[in-house]
Amino acid sequence: MKAKKIVLYVLLFAFAITTLLPLVWTISTSLKTRYATLKYPPEFLPDEVSFSNYTTIFNKYPFGRFLFNSFLVTFSTVFLQVVVAAMAAYAFARFDFKCKELLFMFYIATLMFPFQVKAIPLYLIVRSFGWINTYQGLILPKVFSAFGVFLLRQSILSTPKDYDESAAMDGANHITIFLKIILPLNKGALATLTIFAFMDSWNDYLWPLIVTTTQEMMTIPLGLASLQGRWTTQWNLVSAGTVVSIIPILIVYIVAQKWFIEGISATGLKG
Repeated sequence: MKAKKIVLYVLLFAFAITTLLPLVWTISTSLKTRYATLKYPPEFLPDEVSFSNYTTIFNKYPFGRFLFNSFLVTFSTVFLQVVVAAMAAYAFARFDFKCKELLFMFYIATLMFPFQVKAIPLYLIVRSFGWINTYQGLILPKVFSAFGVFLLRQSILSTPKDYDESAAMDGANHITIFLKIILPLNKGALATLTIFAFMDSWNDYLWPLIVTTTQEMMTIPLGLASLQGRWTTQWNLVSAGTVVSIIPILIVYIVAQKWFIEGISATGLKG
């Protein structure tokens, strides 16, 4: 048994090193000068630490604008997606209406289609509304999430109906039950969806690439891509931009970690 534990710890340590090494390398590169990134063999830790890369990406490039766009698009998308998914999940879990199971099946079936299949129809719809290169064009197509509805529905189904019935006997309507009972009892699933939606929107590259036409509307992923030159790339600047871009995700995960783990356990999701 002791030997098995040692082997397990060694494997976990190796996995942790493998996972953290790219992040450590990125941070190290972001602190190097341009010439230090060209050295061969490459240096793991810089001889001379320089924070000028972080000031350069904000002074030489509109990185502040990229951050603003990403924050606006991501927070708007996450808020609307969680609200819409929660209401739809509550309807599928608690209401009885004609063809409910069939409708839910077709809704979930959309998960089988990759976004690349839906990109062109979405683009045509967005263009018909005149939303190309606008915030609503970036936000609204990402609001409806079949995964979010499925996740929250499973969580709500695991919530005993006794709470609903007790509240209804006290005169509570569906809105009161939804806001004061269902949502508080399923905050773990809500936190899980929030993190997934945040990561998906913050890291999204393809849709902003399709729907934006000017640099002023670019988000972080497009901004990072714009740091790469045609003939050469300053990897110290790209790494600095990458470090800045992952900080919000880390903050969101750290803040919501407790509820995220609870939500994963409650809904039965497995990696």
